[in-house]
Amino acid sequence: MTQKLLRGRLLTFHRAPQDGSDTQAYTYLEDAALLISDGIIQDSGPFDSILAKAPDAPITDHRPHLMMAGFIDTHIHFPQVQVIASWGSQLLDWLNNYTFPEETRFACEDHSHRMAQAFFDQLVAHGTTSAAAYCSVHKTSADAFFSEATRRNMRMLGGKVLMDRNAPADLLDTPQKGYDETKALISEWHGKGRNGYVITPRFGITSSPEQMETAMVLGAEHPDCHIQTHLSENKEEIAFTRELYPQARDYLDVYQSYGLLRDNTLLGHAIHLEPREVDALAETGAHPVFCPTSNLFLGSGLFDYRNLTAHGVQSGIATDVGAGTSYSMLQTLKEGYKVLQLQGQSMHPLQAFDWATRGNANVLGLEDKIGTLASGTEADVVILNSSATSAMALRMERAESLAEELFVLQIMGDDRAVEEVYVSGVAQKASQDRPAGVVRFSGGIAT
Repeated sequence: MTQKLLRGRLLTFHRAPQDGSDTQAYTYLEDAALLISDGIIQDSGPFDSILAKAPDAPITDHRPHLMMAGFIDTHIHFPQVQVIASWGSQLLDWLNNYTFPEETRFACEDHSHRMAQAFFDQLVAHGTTSAAAYCSVHKTSADAFFSEATRRNMRMLGGKVLMDRNAPADLLDTPQKGYDETKALISEWHGKGRNGYVITPRFGITSSPEQMETAMVLGAEHPDCHIQTHLSENKEEIAFTRELYPQARDYLDVYQSYGLLRDNTLLGHAIHLEPREVDALAETGAHPVFCPTSNLFLGSGLFDYRNLTAHGVQSGIATDVGAGTSYSMLQTLKEGYKVLQLQGQSMHPLQAFDWATRGNANVLGLEDKIGTLASGTEADVVILNSSATSAMALRMERAESLAEELFVLQIMGDDRAVEEVYVSGVAQKASQDRPAGVVRFSGGIAT
């Protein structure tokens, strides 16, 4: 058994903070250690006490930086890494002009593997250690995705999209082909290593009723697989979906009528919801996923976090690359803060960082494995440097609390603030050659 110690300031969440004063929701230690053995967190606590339990374990000292659970992204498109920052369209035009032509390239095995390596490089560089990803319609893309995740020993969820209409011919499968290839991918990858499969009808526009029936069958046959799709992102999208499914009570009913709503269902966007849809989300336990940078970039609308939360609906938060404009969960939290501000809603920085770690893990049903630094969980850890840039360091001179530091990271941070990333206890990112910086809270104890 190989042991190691990581030393630094430690922050981990036990539940969602109610507000900034809810100190019982998290543990914060100024000088802490994580004891890691064979990719699992064995213990954590004050440095001296953990060192006494493993006096011979090698120590990596990350002081004065902050150790947290690795970020989790609950909605991202693997085949869109080369169309991020594509100008000038709203959702349906953006799909037709950029996304669909790009995804045709993933029929090529070599291209899929090259893009998979680049995709995972970007995730790690930005501190993301787990994600729920859409692959293209091609089995080759999903094989490349899972192959690279396995090579890196990352806990990843993904699936090939099911789409049999309203897309270029090169991107269409059939209900039978979609079923057969999904079954093969589940057999090859689901539960192997740290991989999990997600049954993925892209959305109602590109899946016929027959293919929705296929997704329903797949979901019934594999209840331990997640389901992911898109919901109510854009008003034109909603109108088109209603035309294609005139019998549905609303957009959500397209999925509900095929039995696709359950507690491991992820519904990207969910912006323009009817009251019945909100009630149905609460009843079924399905999870909307907030994609702020994408929603702003495509002009889609504003996610109503307060209303969903008030109805007992638990939401994820995600980048949605490539319509999303950054791989960074820090930047995603920044834009999420702004979206809520526009609606007179608030998000305390403690709530934000809980959301991107433990909260997203809970949405995925994986809180026992990832999202915290609790003993027995997988050692996916991000080391954050709140003085990573000169502007951040200047601001940090006036920081008086942990909450202020987190807000600096949230508003000003990006991949430069990610000092190191550990996946299953193995360091992934070489530290930058820059001054370590000093974290000082002029108010004394961080709150």
